[in-house]
Amino acid sequence: MSDMPETMPTRPGLQRRQWLGACLAAGFGLAGRASWAQAPNAPPEVQAHWGAARLQGQGLMRYFGFAVYSARLWAPSRVDAQTWWQSAFALELVYDRALDGAAIAERSLVEMQRQTTLTSNQQTQWLDWMRQAFPNVQSGDRLSAVHAAQEPGLRLYFNGAVRQTSPDREFARLFTGIWLSPRTSQPQLRQALLDLPA
Repeated sequence: MSDMPETMPTRPGLQRRQWLGACLAAGFGLAGRASWAQAPNAPPEVQAHWGAARLQGQGLMRYFGFAVYSARLWAPSRVDAQTWWQSAFALELVYDRALDGAAIAERSLVEMQRQTTLTSNQQTQWLDWMRQAFPNVQSGDRLSAVHAAQEPGLRLYFNGAVRQTSPDREFARLFTGIWLSPRTSQPQLRQALLDLPA
């Protein structure tokens, strides 16, 4: 952990990749944008849902100068910033470093709670789902969350293979809201993903 800032808060015994995992959804800086017209090819799992999916926007998540992941928003038609959960889209994260899956799940739940108050049952069920869904990731690994408007819920892919599915519409809305909700902790990344004017 010698390359981490000395002022960085840590808990005793917290491993470096667990700490970075905890920072995953917290939102600490980004760089890079892509417009709706600038579109590399969508990943295969996204093309399988919508052959004509296009890149709406992208950003690079950094923490204290460390690249954590690249985020991209793919959609068959433009996603509205205020009603994103009513659209078909996929969020793709390509990791730049190793992160702990359990820490990603725990931080994701915290970020979902920024948007609304969750019941204890929701917290338990959703955290369990995410702990099963998120593997430990290495640099170059890719997670894609596909939200198909005609199919309720969410489908999570890891390096192109289905990892976990959830039919829960509210879970899907709040999970994707980590990046797309106006209440996100990362307004600049949301702006870049949705290709909103500065």
